[in-house]
Amino acid sequence: MAGWWRSVQIAFTFIGTVVGAGFASGREVMQFFTRFGHWGPVLILLATAIFVWVGAKMMLLSARIRASSYEDLNKYLFGERLGRIASHFMLVILLAVNAVMLAGAGAVFSEHLHLNFQFGLLVTMLACFLLLRKGMSAIVAVNTVIAPLMIMFSIYLLVHTVPEPDSGPFAAANTASPLATGMSPFLYAAFNLSLAQAVLVPLGSAIGDSQTLRRGAWLGGIGIGLLLLASHFTLSSRLPDITGLNIPMARIAEQFGIWVHGLYILLIYSEIFTTLISDLYGMIRQLQQHTRLHDNVLAAGLLLLCFAIGQFGFGKLLSTLYPLFGLLSLGWLYLICQDRLLRRDLPPPSAPNA
Repeated sequence: MAGWWRSVQIAFTFIGTVVGAGFASGREVMQFFTRFGHWGPVLILLATAIFVWVGAKMMLLSARIRASSYEDLNKYLFGERLGRIASHFMLVILLAVNAVMLAGAGAVFSEHLHLNFQFGLLVTMLACFLLLRKGMSAIVAVNTVIAPLMIMFSIYLLVHTVPEPDSGPFAAANTASPLATGMSPFLYAAFNLSLAQAVLVPLGSAIGDSQTLRRGAWLGGIGIGLLLLASHFTLSSRLPDITGLNIPMARIAEQFGIWVHGLYILLIYSEIFTTLISDLYGMIRQLQQHTRLHDNVLAAGLLLLCFAIGQFGFGKLLSTLYPLFGLLSLGWLYLICQDRLLRRDLPPPSAPNA
């Protein structure tokens, strides 16, 4: 039972790392799946399979090579020199994505709590800084609480929107090009998995047990797929009324009363927060390999940089950066998929790294 519980914790951490500002708000699901009409569910199933397979490979490989950060994994995949360059590039991507997360938190405060956008950024920064001082155990604990709540609430919205007589175009025609349609699940999975390595690499290395890691990857990948399907059908039921909104899922939840809306806003903010702290933790682990600065100094510096970039706003950053980074992550996805090392069993772990 202890092994299964650890697998469940891995799964919730996997889900919480992927389900961030774009996912929980509905913008990311619309961008990569819902806009393709009746192809949406098929594309989601393909993305789910990639999450399960590559998520397992990433954690198993990290355990085998005893990777302390995603830079160790990239050096193994790309070689010493190119791996270092890839890791520095990934650091820039993570910084920009965390700025998106922080801007998403500000959007929650301004659009739905009617509070100042900058106040939302500052509150979130302070909470992140305090939690990051607790390390990986705090990240796993937070995700273990938030991820299942997000799954249950997404199912609640699905059940209360899909059966309605006027619940819109589930089988709407796909007006996008075949290339854009076919590439969408690969871009989405590549982008999210390459970013998830910031926390899944040290997590896999710390646990080490192959069976536990595989179970966690299966549970987490399937959980992400269920969330994607629930969000897709819920969003489809309200098109085109929610087109152009920064947080369309929140507008849907608002239709079910103030308590439902308030709870969903809290969950959206929580998912933004869990992804933010997970990515920041991975960035700190990587920077520790190149600097003697204290963890608190690194955390504060990264948060301030995210604050500056987040001034561009949530919607603009999300629609511009995510597709671009998804394209750039395809090379990383190819390299980890073709790795042959994982055909052998993992050695027993020597000592946890986190």
